[in-house]
Amino acid sequence: MTSIVLAGGKSLRLGREKALEEIDGQSLIERVIERLSPLGNEIIVVTSSSVQFTDLGVKMVLDSYPGKGSLVGLHAGLKEATSFHSLVVGCDMPFLNLALLRHLMALSPGFDVVIPRVGEEVEPLHAVYSKNCLAPIEAQLREGRLRIADFFPAVGVRYVENAEIEKFDPQHLSFFNINSEADLARARALLEKESP
Repeated sequence: MTSIVLAGGKSLRLGREKALEEIDGQSLIERVIERLSPLGNEIIVVTSSSVQFTDLGVKMVLDSYPGKGSLVGLHAGLKEATSFHSLVVGCDMPFLNLALLRHLMALSPGFDVVIPRVGEEVEPLHAVYSKNCLAPIEAQLREGRLRIADFFPAVGVRYVENAEIEKFDPQHLSFFNINSEADLARARALLEKESP
């Protein structure tokens, strides 16, 4: 299965490129790529032309409609993926849980989207999508609607509910992402606790 990392965001709340922020001696994007590498051979990073990354050793793809958000990044990644299903995550998620990701991947046959849901909240940047999502995404983009979950009624969706998530990640750290200085400080504190 292809892994797609979305790294084209504007980082407005942090005020600088969050994918390049360092925690534990690595940039966030390097940490995410390292976490994903055991899951498959192909990793794609989707970015915008405004973000300059040094060579990450993975395939780089540009957003086809820059400045339109995550839905566009998802579309660009799915178009380039060699596999039918792709695991999609954000570049700013330092605590990806391999067991939970493998669980999502194992559930994907027979579905177009496999996505965690806690209460009414879904995690669209921590989910599996199939190439069957491309046509409904394109239709939605033509209508100017950018919310990822808006195309879900047009495809087969498997929600991974809270009780299922908690078997693998009781603290829900998988979904923790970096948007502010406070988030960076919390991530660094959590990593210090992890270190021996």
